[in-house]
Amino acid sequence: MATAPTERDPLIRKPLASAESAAPDTKQRPGPLEISARNRRGILAGIWLASFLGSLNLTLVPTMMPSISSEFQKFHQASWLGTAYLLATCTFTPLYGRLCNVMGRRGANHTAIVFAAAGTIGCGLSRNMEMLIFFRFIAGIGGGGLFTTSTIIVSDMYTLRDRGLIQGLASCCNGFGMGLGGPFGGLITDLLGWRAAFLLQIPIFLAAFFITQYNLRYATPGKSKGAREVLKRIDYLGSLTLLISVGSLLVFLSSRYNEGFPWLDTRVIVPLVLAAVFFFTFLGVEIFVAPEPVMAPAMLRQKIPVLVSASNFLVAACNFSVTYFFPMWFQVVTLQSASTAGLHLMPNSISMSTGSLFAGYVMHRTGRYKTINLIFGFFPFIGAVLISLMRQDSGPIQSWLSIIPLGFGNAVVLQTMLIALLAHLPESQMAVGTGFGQLFRGIGQVGGVAIASAIFQSRLDTELRRRIHTPDAEELIMKIRRSSAFIRELNPDLQRDARESYAIGLRTVYIFAACSTFLAYCVRLPVCYVLGVQSIPDQDLDKAHAKRRRSAALPASAPVQGNDGAIAGPSLSSSPLDSESPTETETEHDEGERVARPRPRPGIGRNHRRRLSGFESMDGGLDLESETVGGSARAPVSSPRVAN
Repeated sequence: MATAPTERDPLIRKPLASAESAAPDTKQRPGPLEISARNRRGILAGIWLASFLGSLNLTLVPTMMPSISSEFQKFHQASWLGTAYLLATCTFTPLYGRLCNVMGRRGANHTAIVFAAAGTIGCGLSRNMEMLIFFRFIAGIGGGGLFTTSTIIVSDMYTLRDRGLIQGLASCCNGFGMGLGGPFGGLITDLLGWRAAFLLQIPIFLAAFFITQYNLRYATPGKSKGAREVLKRIDYLGSLTLLISVGSLLVFLSSRYNEGFPWLDTRVIVPLVLAAVFFFTFLGVEIFVAPEPVMAPAMLRQKIPVLVSASNFLVAACNFSVTYFFPMWFQVVTLQSASTAGLHLMPNSISMSTGSLFAGYVMHRTGRYKTINLIFGFFPFIGAVLISLMRQDSGPIQSWLSIIPLGFGNAVVLQTMLIALLAHLPESQMAVGTGFGQLFRGIGQVGGVAIASAIFQSRLDTELRRRIHTPDAEELIMKIRRSSAFIRELNPDLQRDARESYAIGLRTVYIFAACSTFLAYCVRLPVCYVLGVQSIPDQDLDKAHAKRRRSAALPASAPVQGNDGAIAGPSLSSSPLDSESPTETETEHDEGERVARPRPRPGIGRNHRRRLSGFESMDGGLDLESETVGGSARAPVSSPRVAN
């Protein structure tokens, strides 16, 4: 029963108090840095279990491709099983940062899980190659989100220096998933069939979903507009033109080199023209049209993002071209089982996990990253060269251990490059710089598999035609290219010719990988000075983190009462540009609920220039809904000078 007001009661009640009373269930929620250690471990268990499955699906297909393609008689289209997944990951990953603000961390993570699980179920139930490729694309939409949301959530809960170690553990988990994908796919294919390798993942997806549902409940500090307003600012046109451009390029490579159509065939010319047209359309959209472009044009003027992105592209191309074509050597050239071929990726898994953990530990202990990058960044080139030197009679040491330097070195490089990017960018450019680097890494993954497949099929066709001259040579060559299992049915002489042709084609792919990783190393070397380009400099991570905290502070903003009743200062990801703007109050939780938080008032002290990118920071700085953050799309924003 309500009591009558007395003369001691205030005439006007504060809006903040009414907001808190209206949402009592959110009042006690701690922020990401205040949650208990047990809660934090539960969150990590859920998101890392999901990202483990995302990594597993990246490398699940290579050992299954001979069985899948032999069932559908379309081995020449098998590379699409990898490129479709990677194409979706590349295109849709930038959108999940924005979804983390609209739906909350948990909602965005669950969206990714649903897409990944639905695509995986569809793959297991597919009845033809086209259906399988489509559902691999659906799974890729979720797979990219699993990595992004996982990184954002980890970034919420840890400081920059601790983040190197924690991300090392996360990369260890992801590396284990990538390495286990081949053996798991091969073993399950031999025992239960390739469909079971997809369907057996569903219980684990459900476990990840319910673990995060129970644990991921912290309140996220930060400013945000309404969900409808935020969704309007997503770069749909840029994402669509990027998807069509890259997809058309993949169709061109498949038609010309996998299918063998002549250059003047419309199935070759049309996709090539579409790829060029939509590429330039994508650039035009990003530079002149999109309010929140996926790719930040101004990043092209900054040294660190450009060098890191170039390194990411080349490293990803090397890594995925080897990962997708390494098991094929043992299945086709040495005629081993799918499970044995998959087991040859286990050393890569162990080395990647070890390399990620090693890089994170060293950066955590020393606060530096450049020395280990220069030392261990040369290891992938050594590994790729050793792999390219394999022969049919190579001993177990070379066939099992050659891939170790490649996995270890690439893990160190990717870890150190991410931290280097975060350390050199001001808070206001954190989201756009990270998105820029991740975009090129995604394109490198897609391009690595597609280009390697084109190189392999072209060289394989040439070698088969040079060796096989029987009356039915044309039909025989097409059967060998469409089904690797057909090789086992050939007579000894033809089988030897086919296996030698496959071996030469695969060695060409490994040489391409070696060239890619060597160029990536040159990008990071001081030798770049010879070309008039500076190398990526070193920086103390403690000083970098402290400088970012001070430069991101809003001294003019009043303290705001947090969800747990404590007084909270300004968000770490706020831009100095907002500090002079009068504020309203609004924020969001992981479920998308809104409570009090500073936000610029419409039309007062606002800069209406476009932001650099719609990709939200994987550094966890998602307080970027103000239009003033990010600055112009044509010129980078200078960070304020802060004393060390």
